[in-house]
Amino acid sequence: MFKFFLRWVDSWSACPNDTEQDAAGGIGSKDSKIQWMRILPFILLHLACLAVFWVGISSTAVLFMLGFYLIRMFAITAFFHRYLSHKTFQTSRLLQFIFLLIGTMSAQRGPLWWAAHHRYHHRFTDTHQDPHSSQHGFWYSHVGWFLNEQNFATRKEVIRDWLKYPELVWLDRFSLPIVLFTALAIYALGAWLGNHYPELGTSGPQLLVWGFVISTVLLIHATLCINSLAHVYGRRDFATQDNSRNHWLLALITLGEGWHNNHHFYAGSVRQGFYWWQIDITYYVLKFMSWLGLVWGLKPVPARVYATKITSPLALQQQNIQDQETP
Repeated sequence: MFKFFLRWVDSWSACPNDTEQDAAGGIGSKDSKIQWMRILPFILLHLACLAVFWVGISSTAVLFMLGFYLIRMFAITAFFHRYLSHKTFQTSRLLQFIFLLIGTMSAQRGPLWWAAHHRYHHRFTDTHQDPHSSQHGFWYSHVGWFLNEQNFATRKEVIRDWLKYPELVWLDRFSLPIVLFTALAIYALGAWLGNHYPELGTSGPQLLVWGFVISTVLLIHATLCINSLAHVYGRRDFATQDNSRNHWLLALITLGEGWHNNHHFYAGSVRQGFYWWQIDITYYVLKFMSWLGLVWGLKPVPARVYATKITSPLALQQQNIQDQETP
């Protein structure tokens, strides 16, 4: 029992090794069943949203919620995804740690866990070995996949290039304590603002509920929509071997990740909105940061990618029909 709860504190404790994990079996195995006790923090986080009826609302709390949502979403999309998972740009070790720490505050597990499972997803997209394959239904691809034993451990063999950084290993191991400390810090900030600036109309409990709980729940599900909805709804501008789609609304709420079909066709570019009309806020921010010298080596979209785009509406329609008929 002690080891069971220890995994909430140190996610690397008592984890199976990579080989055992990968051989654990697919959907239907005992390791693919939801671990209800282990996901208690995830359930409590959602239930805590109901506290909004007790703490009330203020413009301060709502603005903080939006700001904390945006900076953490950027940390996830730019640094967890485009940097850690795909190495589409370079940055300093200090900035690397700062943004991966901010991303860890998102309650989406550790950065190495996140990047390893995403790389695994790209290796086996929409197949039986894909951790969140769309073939297993909406709810499994949305939330079920990370609530089971099979996908709990960090797939270290997939991210060996990052294991040389002890600070990143530390972030990965102790992601839950970092999240809890973040919540406490936001509560303390709200209490301080309530005492020193009462005209802001906020308090510790209110800022905690709006700025952390609601903001985090929205952030988690917006990110997860790329695993689920972006493999069901939207356009297919490129002929990939998976069910990835482009959707403008998903791109807006995830700062550019909704151009998912683009990304699955060519994942090596820092830009996921391949065309000027495809809004990619994460790319715009990274481009601005490159002008300041904070990041560099931004990898572009190769000319050959544009040359292979499906341009004929009839060809696109036929490709969509073929995708739907493929079991």
